[in-house]
Amino acid sequence: MKNVDIVIIGAGPAGIGCAVEAKLKNKKVVLLEKSNTICQTLIQFYKDGKRVDKAYKGCEGTNYSHIPFEDGTKESTIQTLDTALKEHNITAELSSEVESVKKENGVFKVSTTKGEYNCKNIIIAIGRMGKPNKPDYKLPSSLNKNINFNANSVQGNEKILVIGGGNSAAEYAVDLASSNQVSLCYRKKEFTRLNDINLKDINDAAHSGTILLKLGVDIDGVEDENGKARVQFNDGTYELYDRLIYAIGGSTPLDFLQKCGIEVDDKGVPVMDTNKQSNVEGIFIAGDIGTKNGASIVTGLNDAVTILKVL
Repeated sequence: MKNVDIVIIGAGPAGIGCAVEAKLKNKKVVLLEKSNTICQTLIQFYKDGKRVDKAYKGCEGTNYSHIPFEDGTKESTIQTLDTALKEHNITAELSSEVESVKKENGVFKVSTTKGEYNCKNIIIAIGRMGKPNKPDYKLPSSLNKNINFNANSVQGNEKILVIGGGNSAAEYAVDLASSNQVSLCYRKKEFTRLNDINLKDINDAAHSGTILLKLGVDIDGVEDENGKARVQFNDGTYELYDRLIYAIGGSTPLDFLQKCGIEVDDKGVPVMDTNKQSNVEGIFIAGDIGTKNGASIVTGLNDAVTILKVL
């Protein structure tokens, strides 16, 4: 467990901007990124040589941040942001996906795939293009309504298989077991990523028979059998389920915001005050996740300035 002042989630332009502004105020920060590189959206979705402008879609064109971003290309923009990290001695924690955010006695506990952090404030600077991880095998399109990547669609009194071995999978299973028949499938023989609370909860539920654990078993495939999911396990067995919930990493931005307790409007935009603080005191929003249709890099950099004025 590491203690920091601010946890910044997302190492794109907005997150990097927040990290730089925070370091200039002598804040102890950690910059988390679930992919294996900074600026993943720019790298993945922008063509090589694509022009990147300061003034974009009518957004504010004046850059108030300490990162000298100007009109340029995909490559020059990434270089500018990477240089800013190096100049301010900031190292992004790559491949570090946030699994849960909890607040106790005014302190946030952020659990990731690589460790846990205690902090006073969180800045969410993820993009709008996030999506949950999916299995390698094909899922029947006819079961789209029965196969989910969160627990939002559960009706109750269902036979459910939760797939995954992280904190989200454990939390889904425990929460749903009160009104459903729940099994949890994890390919490893024991849990290796759960925090102490979730490990105790899942083991207690298994011991009491509330949840059936299928450990050390993987799934070979899923088929539609009369509207139910027929799951073929790699031990030669199969089972029918009303619903499958995959919790194998990744999340949509909306899912992640809801997981943090953040309210959104009917357009999926987080509810924020003028300082970019959400309805959850201490959690701030930066960049295009805080907009309906996306925003410019300058918008994200300026959000960082706005937020750090009050931190």
